[in-house]
Amino acid sequence: MISRIWHGWTSPADADAYETLLKNEILRGIQDRQIEGYRGTNLLRRTIDDKVEFVTIMWFDTMEAVKEFAGEDYEAAVVPPNARALLARFDSHSQHYEVRAEI
Repeated sequence: MISRIWHGWTSPADADAYETLLKNEILRGIQDRQIEGYRGTNLLRRTIDDKVEFVTIMWFDTMEAVKEFAGEDYEAAVVPPNARALLARFDSHSQHYEVRAEI
């Protein structure tokens, strides 16, 4: 299994709107693509000083499934324009890890 991890930050004023966009449009749209080997996404949120940090952890069976989601430049972040408008900053690339144990 492959874990794809990405971080983005909003202002506190934009945090709820960004979370709603993620849940209702972006993550639902990814699920609707029915990518073989996509196993879901965890969404994390925390407030740090004057920003709100979001972390997405996506789960895939194989790197081929990651590429089906993100394209050949699979490390590049996939951030639609409507999400970029709400983000103060974000990782330009995602990190990928092999899951070595589930206990």
